[in-house]
Amino acid sequence: MLPQSLSKKLLLTVALVAIGIGALTSQLVAHYYGERIMHDALSETENIARNLALDATDKILINDRVALQKLIDDQMISTPFVTYIIVTRDDRVLSHTFPKGVPRDLISANQLQGGDSGQLRWLVNEERERFFDVAWPIFDGKAGFIRVGVSEAPYRQKIMGLRIRMSLLTLLILSVALLLCHFLIHRLTRPLQMLADAVDRIDEGNLDVNVPVVGDIEVAKLSQAFNQMLVRINEHTGKLTDYAERLQQKNAELDRSHQQTRASFEISREIGVLPNLSDVCRYLINKLQDVVTCRSMQIFTFGSGGERLFRFSGNALVQMDGERSHDAHTYLNQIKKMSFIHDDLDIPVPLEKGLSEKAQSLVVFPIPYEHALQGAMVIVCPGTCKCVTKELDVIQMILEQVAGALRRAIFQEEEILTLKKHVDHPTGFAGLIGRDPKMQILYKLIEDIAPSDATVLIQGESGTGKELVARAIHERSLRRNKPFVVINCSAYPATLLESELFGHEKGAFTGAVRQKPGRFEQADGGTVFLDEIGEISPTAQIKLLRILQSKKFERLGGEKTQSIDVRVLAATNRVLVDEVRQGAFREDLFYRLNVIPIGLPPLRQRRNDTPLLAKHFLIRFATEQGKSLEGFDSEVMRRLFSYAWPGNVRELENCIEHAVVLCKGTQIKISDIPPNIVDQERARSERTVPADVLSSTIAQTEKEKLIDVLTRCGWNKKRASQKLGISRSSLYNKLKKYRIAPPTLH
Repeated sequence: MLPQSLSKKLLLTVALVAIGIGALTSQLVAHYYGERIMHDALSETENIARNLALDATDKILINDRVALQKLIDDQMISTPFVTYIIVTRDDRVLSHTFPKGVPRDLISANQLQGGDSGQLRWLVNEERERFFDVAWPIFDGKAGFIRVGVSEAPYRQKIMGLRIRMSLLTLLILSVALLLCHFLIHRLTRPLQMLADAVDRIDEGNLDVNVPVVGDIEVAKLSQAFNQMLVRINEHTGKLTDYAERLQQKNAELDRSHQQTRASFEISREIGVLPNLSDVCRYLINKLQDVVTCRSMQIFTFGSGGERLFRFSGNALVQMDGERSHDAHTYLNQIKKMSFIHDDLDIPVPLEKGLSEKAQSLVVFPIPYEHALQGAMVIVCPGTCKCVTKELDVIQMILEQVAGALRRAIFQEEEILTLKKHVDHPTGFAGLIGRDPKMQILYKLIEDIAPSDATVLIQGESGTGKELVARAIHERSLRRNKPFVVINCSAYPATLLESELFGHEKGAFTGAVRQKPGRFEQADGGTVFLDEIGEISPTAQIKLLRILQSKKFERLGGEKTQSIDVRVLAATNRVLVDEVRQGAFREDLFYRLNVIPIGLPPLRQRRNDTPLLAKHFLIRFATEQGKSLEGFDSEVMRRLFSYAWPGNVRELENCIEHAVVLCKGTQIKISDIPPNIVDQERARSERTVPADVLSSTIAQTEKEKLIDVLTRCGWNKKRASQKLGISRSSLYNKLKKYRIAPPTLH
């Protein structure tokens, strides 16, 4: 049951809101940091597993189990939070950290089938203790697998301790705040209680009441008006016989004043609990329309610094910025009290169009708060104003009383606008579109590496946006005001690529009629982006390596050494590690380029970004085509979402452009998108190669490659293994697997 006292209701409301918000905030903060703790633990465990896999490769391949056991024992000592480590190969345990042996069911609980990435599983032992277990391949699974397990118990205890500390701190702060609120509410409502007691005594027939004029300006003014009203009533009650008509008029005035007083109490009580600025303005207008004759009212409120204007009229809250807000703030700031405007109605306050055309006079009520203009209420009169001045005074008094609540509502509205801006904005980053966590990590990585001059290798499938990433790095670097030169290495023949990159002297070759600076010289001080770096010739690779090492080069046909200052960004859709192993790409150049690797995820790995990208392209192409399109049919969006997008973002872009060009209505239909996406199931089945055929093809290709390299190395297995980028033991295993033997000499 709710208390009857206003002060108790206010205290109860404040307590409930404060406790609820405080408890929710503390738990949300604790939950957020708890997730961060678990995420960091998982990331660190994966890093340990990856590093152990790299360190254990050679020891497993040479079957040095003692060194392998020492490696994992040292790891257990250096990382006490790791519970256990197991190394397996061919379903056999090579090494582990269990003093009593590996539990029977642990090996099969998290098994990998190969590949170059790990696998995470959550495990529960017989004591119901939870572990997260990371399995990581050693040498792509060819040398076995490593398992690293970490107990969740220490982290859960850490999170629980965080929750308890947050709860206790929140409870302490809320307790102090509630005590302060209790004191302030009691102090603020005491004059109102005295005035209410006086009203109760009048209802009992006692007119000899004098209310002390104490409290805030608004309450003191109410008390003074109340005392004056009682004086007038006492003057006229003794003259009932001679002044009956005047007494009746005063009684009507008393009733009206009484209603206005109660209305002011109700407004002051109710407006503080309304949720937003629109509801506050609507409530004020509905209540004040019962006080005055003219019912066309508009409320104008200003944001911080007067740079944003909110107008409430006709149940709609409209936001205005810029010059209109500034002019209105300047004009209203000059009005210090209630003002009547009869002649010049062309004021710089943006009244609603329908009302401003009918207005013949205006009444402006400024709303001050803490010696600053908070806003104003404007009453539009279609003719000569018939409102009583005393009624208008009550409006001014009420507006001054609610100015604090209005300020809080404006602040909340601005916070909501700011939050909406932050929520809607992070869909893109420097031309890249995507909300997927993989893209968010990419954005953060770009921000981190852009200020440096480190060489970056961007790898990803065709159409994933490698050039956009390169441009984003350049635009956020210290070289942003210098040239950004793009060189498509696959667009030039090997004979012309060196000339394009490094320039040439006059007469260097047939047709070289003048000296020409290369693209590196053009980019001096800026950034060079080498697209499709895997296509360059071996000769160009050597010169490019020299530029990366010494920042020096010679033009084709020239002898003078040129010095430049450029940052090199490279991109490829090939797997350069495989190119290095096959001898098609220099190993030293690869390591020079691969200082900071960036891998772009294909669109099929971030499907949730497909609708976002589709909408972005739809808006762009609809604007270019001059069409007004509302969006996509639900079936179209389902097809777009489920399609594999082998051409990635570029294919999606072309698809949307195709649909916009063909669209005849206001919405993209199935008939507008390319047929290969409509009939994606059949297309996918036609593109799919049977697993056995694919496996046989890969094996045959690898066998032919081995024979070719061995033949060129004179069947010297040491040189062949170095050429292939594998160990000699791996080479022997492959020779045994494919039954390859050197040719017999006769």
